Amino acid sequence: MAASGKVASFRLPPLPTIGEVIKLYNLRAEKQLSQNFLLDMKLIDKLVRQAGSLKGAHVCEVGPGPGGLTRSILNAGAKDLLVVEKDTRFIPGLKLLSEAAPGRLRIIHGDILTYRMDRGFPLNITKPWEHDPPNLHIIGNLPFSVATPLIIKWLESMANRTGPFMYGRTRLTLTFQKEVAERLTASTGSRQRSRLSIMAQYLCTVRSCFTIPGRAFVPKPEVDVGVVHFTPLVQPQIQQPFKLVEKVVRNIFQFRRKYCRKGIEMLFPEACRLELAEEMMRRADVDPTLRPTELTIPHVRALADAYAHLCTKEPSLITYEFREELRLKHLDVLILTSDPTHIAPRPVGPQKEVSVFRMVLENGNKMAAPLSRPLLLCITFSFGRLS
Repeated sequence: MAASGKVASFRLPPLPTIGEVIKLYNLRAEKQLSQNFLLDMKLIDKLVRQAGSLKGAHVCEVGPGPGGLTRSILNAGAKDLLVVEKDTRFIPGLKLLSEAAPGRLRIIHGDILTYRMDRGFPLNITKPWEHDPPNLHIIGNLPFSVATPLIIKWLESMANRTGPFMYGRTRLTLTFQKEVAERLTASTGSRQRSRLSIMAQYLCTVRSCFTIPGRAFVPKPEVDVGVVHFTPLVQPQIQQPFKLVEKVVRNIFQFRRKYCRKGIEMLFPEACRLELAEEMMRRADVDPTLRPTELTIPHVRALADAYAHLCTKEPSLITYEFREELRLKHLDVLILTSDPTHIAPRPVGPQKEVSVFRMVLENGNKMAAPLSRPLLLCITFSFGRLS
């Protein structure tokens, strides 16, 4: 009986339903903010259960909206619930919940993309990374427009052990468009395998929980919604900086229907592209005819290690972007002479590329915008090849 009384103490007192709160405060989902309300409390409770036991837990909820998920988290026994809400229209309804759960609900009016979550919870909940996860959870029914940039931001924080991950291996339970959820959890060789698959899975155990039909939301979105749970790994499967891994994976998957070698080549300036790509593939011992979707995490690890090795030999490669080189070659290049009123004539004809490169090399310090060292490097390579 004592145990059941303790559980009962977690329950909120009788409150207006979510539908009644929406009517009371004249709330409506804003399409431009990708807002969709989930009103079915059975589905909401099922979503919250995917996070595991919340009794005595610290929780950050992202975008609580009218507060359906907030109620379920409080009823599950969360000791300290921090909600971050950008839309001021929802604050009065959340304050109503705060009064019903004194001392358990804190409301932050702000943007989760900029909120400093490392300041949101007491340091005494921190656990060493190698130990079990801390009693801290991030839960959210994310607006579609913010879901992907937010998970990328959190994956980078996870890799650097900053933000919510300064407390340890904080777990996340989040909603995404079904297509995005499938990409996050896609296995090697599947059609949904993508950049997101690699970036999430080299850092986390990623679990697809269940799918919420679009008709359960108000207004009804055109797609279904997937619930995904993330638990950070004790040891990331790739031991390279996040930005380096992201660059390699991004280049590989931009040509997802080509052989992986095509994307690897784009990591290098055109003049030395084939040679360095071949060296990288050889060092990684990866079959260059594999498609991006066929690459395993160990394949990507070997490629990232090989690229990092090449970057230690030529540090400017890490900041090289092939699109910058393309802009130089295919856009008009305006070069200012020492007289700011004079613009050098644009070369024409078959020698245009060589002339442009020559002018850049000779007049680089007089250009309207200074060139980065990697770009000057690739110009030097190309000029040497063309001339």
